[in-house]
Amino acid sequence: MAKKEKSVFQLLNRKAYHDYEIIEKFEAGIALQGTEVKSVRAGKVSFKDSYARVIDGELWVVNLHINEYDHGTVWNHDPARNRKLLLHRREIKRLTGKTEEQGMTLVPLSLYFKNGKVKVELGLGRGRKSYDKRAEIAKRDVNRDIERELKERQRN
Repeated sequence: MAKKEKSVFQLLNRKAYHDYEIIEKFEAGIALQGTEVKSVRAGKVSFKDSYARVIDGELWVVNLHINEYDHGTVWNHDPARNRKLLLHRREIKRLTGKTEEQGMTLVPLSLYFKNGKVKVELGLGRGRKSYDKRAEIAKRDVNRDIERELKERQRN
């Protein structure tokens, strides 16, 4: 039996790539309730101001807003609760050291389904200054113009 890969369905945190210089990426499971999984499938997730941090030796994602499920009942979930991330203890210790010593941040980059389970892609990143963000935008614009010119030349 072939190994399943990431599903096509993926929710991206585009602002994270703008605000942070991502150095390393990790895949983690996330402990969700049933209605949260249904809301994720419906794409009702907001990454705004979300980050991950270690609390009492466990990794938690904070400010990840998953809207209440539309067809939920009285037992619908709290949209703003902290959610536990599932990583091995040695990975958590390694991340703790990097975030405390080097001033880096753990940011959720995307949510996706893998083998029927919701996974979070975490990025270990360093915050960008406003002038770094402007330089990155300028570089992206120049690359876009170059690609456009090359495409035009290939047509002619």
